Amino acid sequence: MPHHNSAPETSTYTPPVGGEQWLHADDHLVVVCKPAGLLSVPGRGEDKQDCLSSRVQARYPDALVVHRLDRDTSGIVIMARGLEAQRALNLSFEKRLVDKRYEALVDGILPVEETWQEIDLPIVVDWPNRPRRIIDAVHGQHALTRWRCLGHVAALEASRVELEPFTGRTHQLRVHMQALGHPMLGDSLYAPPAVLQRAPRLLLHARYLQVPHPHTGTLQTFEAPPPF
Repeated sequence: MPHHNSAPETSTYTPPVGGEQWLHADDHLVVVCKPAGLLSVPGRGEDKQDCLSSRVQARYPDALVVHRLDRDTSGIVIMARGLEAQRALNLSFEKRLVDKRYEALVDGILPVEETWQEIDLPIVVDWPNRPRRIIDAVHGQHALTRWRCLGHVAALEASRVELEPFTGRTHQLRVHMQALGHPMLGDSLYAPPAVLQRAPRLLLHARYLQVPHPHTGTLQTFEAPPPF
C-alpha cells in the first residue's frame, strides 16, 4: 500500500528549528510527533536535507523510514530501528494492520455525528499542476477515507473533523475534503484564498497511531493532540 508521501516542493524551504516531540523509543522503533513545515525525508537540494528522518537518525543512527507525512502536516511518525523491524512494520502497513487517525479543521459547518461517513473517490496526479492531485474516475487510483465531524470552531466558520484513511494516496485527506466542498484551512494547494488565509498553516494533524510492535506483535498505541 502506498503511504503518504511528501510531494516535491518548489517553494523556498525553511524548516522549523526544533519542534519535534519524542513520544517513544525502544530497541525496535522510534515514534516522533513531526511539526508542520518539516519534511519527513530529505528533498532535492542541499537546502532540503534537514528533515524528520535525519533528526531522528542523528539520535538513533539505525532508524529507518517506514511511512511519511506531507511537509505541511503535523503529527505522529513511526520509524523502525534496523532492517528486521522495518520489514515487520512495512508488512503491518501493507496488511492494513495500522490504525491511523487524523484531525483537521475544514471550511464550513458540518453536522456533528457519531456515525462515520465514507468518501470513496479515486485520485490521480494533476500532471500540469504537480504536486496537486485531482479526483479522476477513469485514471485515478482507488482511495477511501472515513470521516466524522467532532464539533465546530465558530470564530473560524470551521468544523473539526476526524479522518481515517483506508488507503494512503498522496494528499488523500486534503483532496477528499476538498471534493466534499470543505477544504482544509491553511491548505496552500487545495483551499481557495479566503480559506487558505484563515490559518497560518495547514490545519491537518496525525493524532493517533496504533500498530503491532515489530518485535513482540503487541498492539502499541500512540497519541499526540493537535496543536490547533
